[in-house]
Amino acid sequence: MTVSAVSRTGTVTVPAAGAAPPGVRSIGTVTGAATVHGVHGAAGRTHWKCFAGRRQLASPTEAVEWASIPPGGLSGEHRHTRTEEIYLVLHGQGEFLFNGVPHRVRPGSLALTAPGNVHGLRNTGGGDLDWWVIETLAPGTDAVLSATDLSHPGVPPMGDAVIHDLFSEGTVSTDGVFSGPLRQVESVGLGAGERAELGSPDAELAVFVHSGAGRAGADGATADLSPDTCVTLGAGTSTPFEAVTPMRLLVVTLALPRRSVEAS
Repeated sequence: MTVSAVSRTGTVTVPAAGAAPPGVRSIGTVTGAATVHGVHGAAGRTHWKCFAGRRQLASPTEAVEWASIPPGGLSGEHRHTRTEEIYLVLHGQGEFLFNGVPHRVRPGSLALTAPGNVHGLRNTGGGDLDWWVIETLAPGTDAVLSATDLSHPGVPPMGDAVIHDLFSEGTVSTDGVFSGPLRQVESVGLGAGERAELGSPDAELAVFVHSGAGRAGADGATADLSPDTCVTLGAGTSTPFEAVTPMRLLVVTLALPRRSVEAS
């Protein structure tokens, strides 16, 4: 991912949203999230919203989603056989269940689940537990679905839990854990009036507004940004993000397949 140096531009105001900013593939908020019962076989309800999937994205990304469970809620344990997935905790307290072992998580906790492992999430706090979910195709799965290889590599063995504190670390690489398109996760802070250009020549970006308000785009083509807004950006584009109040942006790099980059 390419993030320009953050610059201070003075006080700005957020205009009404106009035309979609160049480079923006999708934008949405958690408003209107669906209520789902029995997710992965667990009792209780989950609030869920899908921001983008394979139809909106060029990378081998299954889904960019948001989920929330109430106090005592559980997103059931399930095995990943064909995809790589991150859980990034946004609000609340809980336990990330990995191969049957609970691990405490809080806002900023980033859990990486590679194929072959079993995971789930339990809310142990007094408020809702919200998290950002991005699920991508492992290379073997992508090869089968694209008909470049009709063999299936099988399910890898279980591994150890990989959990980071993104808010402390700032940038987390998935090297050594993931082999698919999800390459890194970043936390980008902007002060009021500051601006950053987000984009990559060979990867799509998923951007989630964790806190604060601002706008994306320029020259009349802008989109309002508020907490729990998710924006996906196309590869080879650059989009300015400007903060009206201090903002925290969560940015995930989703690399395009080599064949797509070469074709372009």
